[in-house]
Amino acid sequence: MLDLTPKELKTREALRINPCKTCQPVGAMYAALGVHRCMPHSHGSQGCASYHRTFLSRHFKDPAMASTSSFTEGASVFGGGSNVKTAVRNVFEIYNPDIIAIHTTCLSETIGDDMNVYIQDMDIPEGKYVVHTNTPSYVGSHINGFYNMMSGFINYLSKKTGVSNGKAAIFPGFVNPGDMRETKRLAKLMGVPYIMFPDTSGVMDAPMTGRFEMYPRGGTTIPEIISLGDCKKVIALGTITSAEPAELMKKKFKIPFSLLPLPMGIEATDRLIMELAGFSMQDVPYELEEERGQLVDILLDSHQYTYQKSCAIFGDPDTVLGLTAICTEMGMIPKYVITGHPKEDFVREADALFGKYGLTDCKARANADLFELHQLIKNDPVDILIGTSYGKAIAKAEGIPFVRAGFPILDRYVHSYLPLVGYSGTMRIVEKITNAIMDETDRNCADEDLEFVM
Repeated sequence: MLDLTPKELKTREALRINPCKTCQPVGAMYAALGVHRCMPHSHGSQGCASYHRTFLSRHFKDPAMASTSSFTEGASVFGGGSNVKTAVRNVFEIYNPDIIAIHTTCLSETIGDDMNVYIQDMDIPEGKYVVHTNTPSYVGSHINGFYNMMSGFINYLSKKTGVSNGKAAIFPGFVNPGDMRETKRLAKLMGVPYIMFPDTSGVMDAPMTGRFEMYPRGGTTIPEIISLGDCKKVIALGTITSAEPAELMKKKFKIPFSLLPLPMGIEATDRLIMELAGFSMQDVPYELEEERGQLVDILLDSHQYTYQKSCAIFGDPDTVLGLTAICTEMGMIPKYVITGHPKEDFVREADALFGKYGLTDCKARANADLFELHQLIKNDPVDILIGTSYGKAIAKAEGIPFVRAGFPILDRYVHSYLPLVGYSGTMRIVEKITNAIMDETDRNCADEDLEFVM
């Protein structure tokens, strides 16, 4: 007879099966694309750059421009100094960016290439810039690469003149262009002058105009990055993604910062709005009060379908924490909450959310993988799965509804244009989760009950 009793899960220290993350250079490339007229440059083999570009292009459905040092056997043995110097010269001559942002790869990190020395030896055209960061692929995740690239720009470019520009530096976290647009809208409504860094809106969601533009209109400009050192305050969104760049700004320029969760859900969005209000000393406009009231109304209307429904959530750490906050506000039980990012702060923050809502028997795991998540669901099933495209095989195998959210989403469209943050973004997530649960009810209910459900 087939044994269906739950099996004990054994902890794996040195093996990941179906990782819940990708490598550092992907995040570094995405951060660099958020700078106006910037060419990301991969210091490694052509295959590395091709993979990172493809990964981003499949998610955003837009081309991710980048160049490469094109390592061959010779560069792998003797170092890539000649390759990167030639590449930088060629990129400036042929593609004419204002700045080149170099990130390393596992190959160049393993052989020990010193990018500081290479950049000092480059003949950089007047008015142009080259920055770099170290992103070994075998350490951390794309989240590390994202904030390491941010720190690279700050270290190379940002300056403090001693005269405040009166602006808030907003670090949006690793989010989609639609989220960055929504965050900027909230800042404008609250009367906050700001510099958002990085800003991929207008770059990775650039409109179709009938004319190819290698450098679309969006992105944080170089003068804005330089003037970050004169900002009054840093508003850092994403407690895991934005912590290190915010700490760097405080250490380097003595700029205070507020480290906030991604504004997903009512409470987290409230915190951002109050932070913006404290900066601008302006009242919250009725437009935002109206959106908040609509969200509360939607939560009340839908609670009969979501209350006590269990879910599993996976993906990037700050996004997963934001989705967990939304689900708890919907009255759901986030039974499994995992990320592939190794930082254990994720577990502490998730456990704090569980405790706040009096939830027991909920598991949070950092440095986890989707094989482990699948085993957890097999042992104790959930009502709905929420996460990236890589969860679709689990949802299909276990016959549970699946809501796509986060990065990457490879098999659906439009997601990167629409926000998950703010009151409006939370409405969208609530709609997607509620409708997925109701669709599942419609599929499984008896015919005589269908009219009642409808």
